[in-house]
Amino acid sequence: MKSISDKKGSARHISTRRLTVLGLFTTLALAVFAIESMLPPLVPIPGIKLGLANIITLVVLYNDSGKDAFLVLLARILLSTLLFGQAMSLLYSLAGGLLCFGAMYLANKLLEGQFLFLTSILGAIFHNLGQISVALLLTSTPVVLSYLPFLLLSGMVTGLFTGLCAGFINRCLRPLRACSPSAPKGDDEN
Repeated sequence: MKSISDKKGSARHISTRRLTVLGLFTTLALAVFAIESMLPPLVPIPGIKLGLANIITLVVLYNDSGKDAFLVLLARILLSTLLFGQAMSLLYSLAGGLLCFGAMYLANKLLEGQFLFLTSILGAIFHNLGQISVALLLTSTPVVLSYLPFLLLSGMVTGLFTGLCAGFINRCLRPLRACSPSAPKGDDEN
């Protein structure tokens, strides 16, 4: 691969292996999103769903870097909108996804990678806040705020579920990562 030089003149290499792993995580997140979109709604309130694709974002955020997790999230949002959504859904997904990621990234840093379920709960709450904000901006109808208590409650429940799932997956991945010749967390490989 070509190296990308920064201002100090040192070279940073992005390995084919790293790109492949990120591509696989993106594909997995997209597949989980597609499967979840085929499931019937949990409750008869619009906008409430499990957010299972966020499990993949959490796993990447915990095991790799914030940059890697952000790339996986952004690619998943763009591809899912292109393949399954409408142009309008991109606004909701981006607002929710970016706020969710920002909250999870900060929580993961502050909690030093511990309590992944709390990181996930915060992400789900901020995802719902982002989506309700877009709905309010697009409709200019304050009545959409009546959904907020339901969305926040569902965000806590679904965030807890996805966080526990991500924690379980991390425990299962630990033996695989221990015997992998990969670089330490957050480092790029040559």
